[in-house]
Amino acid sequence: MSHASIAQNADINIAKAINQNETAFKNSYAKFCSKTTTSFSFASPLTILSVGLITKNKALQKDAIYIAGSYVASTIVTQAAKHIIQRERPYQKYNFITQRTNADANTSMPSGHTSAAFCMATSLSLRYKKWYIIVPAYLYAGSVAWARMYQGVHYPSDVFIGALIGAGSAWAGLKIQQLINKKHRK
Repeated sequence: MSHASIAQNADINIAKAINQNETAFKNSYAKFCSKTTTSFSFASPLTILSVGLITKNKALQKDAIYIAGSYVASTIVTQAAKHIIQRERPYQKYNFITQRTNADANTSMPSGHTSAAFCMATSLSLRYKKWYIIVPAYLYAGSVAWARMYQGVHYPSDVFIGALIGAGSAWAGLKIQQLINKKHRK
């Protein structure tokens, strides 16, 4: 058996295990995680920007721009990858996977919700290095990744790649902001 077959089987088996055993709590929690991802991704930089403007804190204003820019970059990369890869969603391909939310067909890889959640978690964690920001941010991001698999719209590899894109966009955004700040100091 090839390495690709083993990886694909693991992807399917994990997706199946997460998707099974439906409960009302899991349905509600997954729905909450999926429905709030975009709102949190917009609300976080807008809140930081608002506080920065009200308090005339330039550092917070720059943080808001960095976080928003990272989210935009993450979204562009994710959407481009979805349209290039065009992977079938698990519920489309396997009759043992239950679809629990609406999703566009053939746009499984990578997970946009997971990309957004990990971009936000990483952006906030890189700027505000406090456990009470980092822990909840990554717990939420991990919950979003789980929710997308539980809802039958993503494989584990989709959410893994989405998480990498999101975290990578946040890291790249921070490095770009640091370069810009360095040039302005000279």
